[in-house]
Amino acid sequence: MSQKLLLSAEDLHIILFRLACQLKESHGNFDQTLLVGLQPRGVRLAERLLHILTQEYNVHNVQLSKLDITFFRDDFRRGDKVLNPNANNMEVGVENKRIVLIDDVLYTGRSIRAALTAIDSYGRPAEIQLLTLIDRRFSRHLPIQPDFCGRQVDAIQNEQVVVCWNEEDNEDAVYLVNK
Repeated sequence: MSQKLLLSAEDLHIILFRLACQLKESHGNFDQTLLVGLQPRGVRLAERLLHILTQEYNVHNVQLSKLDITFFRDDFRRGDKVLNPNANNMEVGVENKRIVLIDDVLYTGRSIRAALTAIDSYGRPAEIQLLTLIDRRFSRHLPIQPDFCGRQVDAIQNEQVVVCWNEEDNEDAVYLVNK
């Protein structure tokens, strides 16, 4: 198994600040906006963006929820593996809110479709946008595109994009791993 460094810690830092700046530009004071991190890996990205927005851009009314899509996926009954869902933390209503779904890697689009279905369980938002750190643009199964994207990556089927966060993996980096 070989791996190639796609984004270093410095690259990741720059991209996170750019994404936070784009969010601030698009959402202003965030009065009607809710950031929704997809469990598990999108939550870390959402938390980082929240930190930048509050600490660096002085936006103090940003709300963050955490959404588990395990039982909304179209493939959750297809394997023998027992699924262990993550906790939902959707304490903020979505009705008439501008939702920003946040995930680390956009691959086939199936996770995002599951997230859209899950969000419907909580109400009807005014708008839903998608923010991803990495967009594997040539692997889509569904017509889903990010509104905010850190980096586009062209990867073939036997390659995997792995996002490492310092809090969990002891480094900030993104790798392209050949399986």
